[in-house]
Amino acid sequence: MPASVPRREGSSGEDLDDLARRAVAGDARAFDALVRGVHRRIHRWALARLGDPDDADDVAQAVLVRLHRKLDTWRGRGRVTSWLYRTTANECSSWHRRLARRRRGWERFRARTADEDGMSAREPSGAAARSTEVAALVIHYFEALPDRQREVFDLVDLQGYTPAEVAEMLDLNPGTVRANLFKARRSIRARILATHPHVTEDPP
Repeated sequence: MPASVPRREGSSGEDLDDLARRAVAGDARAFDALVRGVHRRIHRWALARLGDPDDADDVAQAVLVRLHRKLDTWRGRGRVTSWLYRTTANECSSWHRRLARRRRGWERFRARTADEDGMSAREPSGAAARSTEVAALVIHYFEALPDRQREVFDLVDLQGYTPAEVAEMLDLNPGTVRANLFKARRSIRARILATHPHVTEDPP
């Protein structure tokens, strides 16, 4: 069987197609039954591509949201499971791109923190371990930021968008984006310095 064709399990493809057609017509019970019928397989497809159960959970939820919003675009062309498989594959690809953006963002943030602390651009072995610790602390304190600051920090410093791009994405004034970004960076840095001052010390 070709890898691009999802294997049927549980409810038959015909049953799921019927539920999808009824859901498109506005049958809420049919939609609920459709979700129950496809959730596990969506999660399995995502897990096979991502390898992490938590990431697969997030992708599966995103696909189900898309199912709710975009099911009418299926229009009965082919199996609804095939449509869902393509949707899951696309969402996994987007997930990989977001993770890559976030990794580059952490690297930029660590480099900027090192520069601000007067550390050498070429980190000694002890500094490399300290940068890893800083990254873990940033993640911890990032979660405690107010919603808007967390959103802006994530988009700019972790995902790599420019403040101007974020302003357009969030329908905000660019000055508001920069102000929230400044507050988020200052808050994270202040908390790290207050609780773990050793991470900014020069290596022996």
